[in-house]
Amino acid sequence: MKMVKILLDCFGGDHSPEANVDGGLQALKAMPDLELILTGDEDALKKALSGKEYDKARLSIVHAPEVIDPGEKPTDAIRLKKESSMMKAVRMLRDDEEIAGMVSTGSTGALVAAALTRLGRVPGVIRPTFCPILPTLKGGIVGVCDSGANVDVTPEYLKQYAIMASLYMENVYGVQNPRVALLNIGTEDEKGDALRKEAFPLLKETKGINFVGNMEARTLLAGTADVVVCDGFAGNVLIKSTEGTALELLKHVKTLIEGNLRYKIGAAFMYKMLMEQKELLNYQNYGGSVLLGTQKVVVKGHGSSKATAVTKCIEQAYQMHTKDLSGKIEAGLSENGFN
Repeated sequence: MKMVKILLDCFGGDHSPEANVDGGLQALKAMPDLELILTGDEDALKKALSGKEYDKARLSIVHAPEVIDPGEKPTDAIRLKKESSMMKAVRMLRDDEEIAGMVSTGSTGALVAAALTRLGRVPGVIRPTFCPILPTLKGGIVGVCDSGANVDVTPEYLKQYAIMASLYMENVYGVQNPRVALLNIGTEDEKGDALRKEAFPLLKETKGINFVGNMEARTLLAGTADVVVCDGFAGNVLIKSTEGTALELLKHVKTLIEGNLRYKIGAAFMYKMLMEQKELLNYQNYGGSVLLGTQKVVVKGHGSSKATAVTKCIEQAYQMHTKDLSGKIEAGLSENGFN
């Protein structure tokens, strides 16, 4: 059985290294052909692994004593902290053909900068892009592309995002003929600023995607689209405002229930439904934001990822590699004149 080797940067997240290690061990149990390489302080990683059962033949540690902090300037961090857990993982990913990809919950800026300068792009890709997954209230999922990698974009960028994200949703999540929508201030064809007005006809003529027109931010979770294409600034605001609204609403409902006896009684009868909705909206269950368009697989987990989210990130990296997503992206871009 050919093993799939994936690097796991175990430092830089809010719950590192324990959450990273526990998530990695869960992934090893779920995928028998997975091999994990943990990067980080060796003593700390051995302590986190102490007393836990796992297949020692499928897990190894690469000592990396430094940590890139979220507040550090990305260019300085990747230049000065060569012995950090993130940079060691990036270099290994670049230099070892047998390593399929990497997962990190560390600094987003440093990871993007390192991936772009060290790993290279899939032929035809103008700029790699982030594509996180959110749940819809109809029980499906939706990918938002871009979510922060590229703030300033062109219509051609958005066209590439649509191609790459469609292939990602279809090959990794099994979404057939994904519906692609352009984030805009209205649903009419002529709506938007110059960028959106130029991108709209480009997306209509793009081969291999199912473009369904403009969509407004309020329908993100409605299940009317499988891919939402936007610039990184708008996408980041869209995701964080949606997640924040869901979180605050859940907190508000909890406060109301705790402060009213009748609500407590009603909640007791609705407990199962309330817990199901809480789990549906829990981002920990949906992994990380994949970086589409790099030569090697890169998955960026949320800084506050716990073990479940780390496991999901590893699963994403595993699926992207085994489904040859990079090869499919290259073919899809070539079909549309990007070489």
